[in-house]
Amino acid sequence: MLLIVLVAVNLRPALTAVGPLVGEIRDDLHLSGTAAGALTTLPLMFLGSYGLLAAFLRRPPRPEALPVAAMVALTAAIGLRMIPVTPALFAGSLVAGMAISIGNIAVPGIIKRDHPQRIALVTALYTVALSGGAALGSGLAVPMQHATGGSWRGPLTLLAVPSALAALFWLPRLLRVRRAAAAAETGAAASDAVAPVSHRDVARKVWRSRLAWQITLFFGLQSSLAYVMFAWLPTLLTDRGLSESSAGFVTAASSLIQIIGNMCLPLLTARLRDQRPIAVLVGVLSAAGFAGLAWAPMGGMWLFVVVLGLGQGASFALALSMIGLRSPDAATAAQLSGMVQGLGYVISAFGPLLIGALRDATSGWTVPMALVVAIALAETVPGLGAGRARVMD
Repeated sequence: MLLIVLVAVNLRPALTAVGPLVGEIRDDLHLSGTAAGALTTLPLMFLGSYGLLAAFLRRPPRPEALPVAAMVALTAAIGLRMIPVTPALFAGSLVAGMAISIGNIAVPGIIKRDHPQRIALVTALYTVALSGGAALGSGLAVPMQHATGGSWRGPLTLLAVPSALAALFWLPRLLRVRRAAAAAETGAAASDAVAPVSHRDVARKVWRSRLAWQITLFFGLQSSLAYVMFAWLPTLLTDRGLSESSAGFVTAASSLIQIIGNMCLPLLTARLRDQRPIAVLVGVLSAAGFAGLAWAPMGGMWLFVVVLGLGQGASFALALSMIGLRSPDAATAAQLSGMVQGLGYVISAFGPLLIGALRDATSGWTVPMALVVAIALAETVPGLGAGRARVMD
């Protein structure tokens, strides 16, 4: 579980640290609003890329190999992003998204395999670590920029340190599992082992499941809201009168409050037969939080920060928990994780890009934030289907 946490805390800072610095990056590289939105959207489009690829693999890698590969690739991507040319910045962001996708897809399957009786609890711990990493990325970006000489490249470069350490911690476990698997295969070869169900057969059934598509749409819509928040909430608050450092602090505070939402989910699922009421609740909370931050007087800002954090935290934990709760076994959970996150992050990637384009087109926040509120309410529709207490056939 410690290894799961080590991976989780590295899966968001490379994305969330960009939001508070996007103004500096935009001015330094002379980017348009749409290009600045693309800088945050590009990695999002690839956050589920491994999930789309996994369905076509004849034999998937061992689960323990995936976190190591994710952390190594993420470290390399951070280094690429620091090369002082604009194309390298975008290329590094793309590779970072692909690296994060490997970790995103791997962990729910590992949780289903190793903790089948505590899926909601362990998933909540995982999402707490994700939210904590996201908060650290957005909250420390500007202070670290000042501490490292005022350049936006400094804080983004330092993110390579924890990702490299996570890879080193996972490596011994990977080596142990490989040795154990080699011994097991040798023993199986000497006996009449029953052939396992085809990896591609499982993938085919998952992709044809209506329940899987409902979970995917719920995940995609709630994720789009999360990345709109990380990409554009600091800019929205700055336009409403806050300083850049204060706007980054508010965004980080909302991420930290998401941890409370993450932790509340196991308590709610233990008391409800299914998750449909939770899906409606998180959609309403997210809509109210975004509406308040966009249009309510700034004196009540912190109330809506809390509301938004609770809604976003519980909705993300709910979406990931559904992967394990609706799967009959670890193999199905791994495939469902690939589908849900593979397509879900593609859906979410259009959120920041669309909001940036609407802001440029309308020269204001009324239309973009009205769309954000509508998305928050719309996520309850697939949530009602995915929240029913049932298991995928």
